[in-house]
Amino acid sequence: MASRLLKEFKEFAIKGNMIELAIGVIVGAAFGKVVTSIVNDVIMPPIGLLLGRVNFSDLFISLDRVSYTSLKQAQEAGAPTLNYGLFINNLLDFLIVAFVIFIAVKQLNRLRRKEESKPEPEANTKECPECLSDIPLKAVRCKYCTAILEGENELKPSN
Repeated sequence: MASRLLKEFKEFAIKGNMIELAIGVIVGAAFGKVVTSIVNDVIMPPIGLLLGRVNFSDLFISLDRVSYTSLKQAQEAGAPTLNYGLFINNLLDFLIVAFVIFIAVKQLNRLRRKEESKPEPEANTKECPECLSDIPLKAVRCKYCTAILEGENELKPSN
């Protein structure tokens, strides 16, 4: 049982699935950091400025009903807080990532549909039944093994 499981795992790893998965996770993590930076450093500051110099990462409700000037100060005091500003930042992160993934999947599906709708080119060769080589459709003898091909293209005696 264990040897079969090890063999299946080895086949899985060798096929490249594990490597592709690892690359996807690494790229996804890096992409997540970029999106977080875009939200925190590019999108939220102008929104905060428009709303009266609000820093969204400092928006919180102190559950112990003590007034703190910043989230950091409340956390240092050990106060329980409801961090709705950080939630808004994370929600924007999620929406941006979800939108980008949606666009990427939509484009991949569009490309896949184009590939499926392409007509297959007409075959201009056939396979020799003796040596399995590709030969022209009109051939009556295989150019590789010289076998006489039977079927619709048999040699007919001339008059």
